[in-house]
Amino acid sequence: MVDLTLRQLRFLAETARTGTLARAADSLHLTGPAIAQQLKALERGVGMTLLERGPRGQELTEAGRILTRAWECIAAELEAAEEELDELRHARAGTVHVGVVSTAKYFAPQVIAAFLRDHPEVRVQLSIGNRGEVLELVEGFHVDLAVMGRPPERVDVEKAEFGDHPYVVIAPPDHPSAGRPGISRKELAAEPFLAREPGSGTRQLLHEIFDGLEGAPRVEMVIASNETIKQAVMAGLGLALISAHTVAAEVHDGRLVVLDVKGLPVRRHWMLVRMARRAVSPATRAMWDFVLSEAGRLLPDLTAGTAEGPA
Repeated sequence: MVDLTLRQLRFLAETARTGTLARAADSLHLTGPAIAQQLKALERGVGMTLLERGPRGQELTEAGRILTRAWECIAAELEAAEEELDELRHARAGTVHVGVVSTAKYFAPQVIAAFLRDHPEVRVQLSIGNRGEVLELVEGFHVDLAVMGRPPERVDVEKAEFGDHPYVVIAPPDHPSAGRPGISRKELAAEPFLAREPGSGTRQLLHEIFDGLEGAPRVEMVIASNETIKQAVMAGLGLALISAHTVAAEVHDGRLVVLDVKGLPVRRHWMLVRMARRAVSPATRAMWDFVLSEAGRLLPDLTAGTAEGPA
């Protein structure tokens, strides 16, 4: 059986269906001798007779029926596989593994949901982590694409911007500077700040904003979670520089306020990133294109103005 071919099984089934080698050859656009040669090779391979002459022409023996049933199962599986491949070719199916930095988790589910409404047969697997964790997923080829603020510098990636990423200073609603226009950075330098861990993008940006002011910023507490930072600011433990997209709900509900600081918001950009050497499936390309064209309008809208800060 090791040398059995799908072509031979197809010839056997077609001969049994039509009743003669001549009709099978005509149906398959081949010659009778060509089919006869393949059927003899098939019989030698299995060691049994597969066809015998009956009242209605060539009929299957018991061994022939076993192989024909096998061909019918194989043909059905191949047809199903072809349908699945066609779905993949046209991005109607497949799985896309997406990595998202924790700051982007406030809008990424809405973007994915919108994509899946257009591509209901595509499956999405989502991994969320800090920047370092997501970079490991990207560089290790564990995700097809990733959403982050700063792409990696030491590896070859395909990258594209898809929306503004503003950073703001937040305070509790009862803070003395709440609602006051044109607050200077020098005034804020005297305030206690709650900040992410050293090396994080937000922490780096905080120092860039206060660059040139002696002793600033005054980081009173290091907190590794944006959620905890928000709760700490609400409790009055200090101010925080944070992505505007992480506080839209709390500002809308009046639990936090955005201070009107000169030069803020700092506007960076959300980036879509993938390893340049990684093969791109049609489903992945469909999601990439969708994010670039549609995700910008799905970002939380918290701040107005176009003030530019340190890039």
